[in-house]
Amino acid sequence: MVGESEPARRQGQREYQKDDFVVTWEPALCIHSANCIRSLPSVFDTKARPWVNIDGAERDQIEEVVNTCPSGALKFNRI
Repeated sequence: MVGESEPARRQGQREYQKDDFVVTWEPALCIHSANCIRSLPSVFDTKARPWVNIDGAERDQIEEVVNTCPSGALKFNRI
């Protein structure tokens, strides 16, 4: 399910990986616009740990929402 690499943790960024994609979050860039939370609360929930649940929606839905992140703190990459 969720995988987080050691180098990513050391740099403060978090990676949430599924079979064919990865969502990366870099807290230092986050401006807390909450686009992600409002758009897809089944995936992005600040009360949950981890706060990104990539099993909460389809890949294309997650990609679409991540691409609305105004600061670039969230990134989506297909593997």
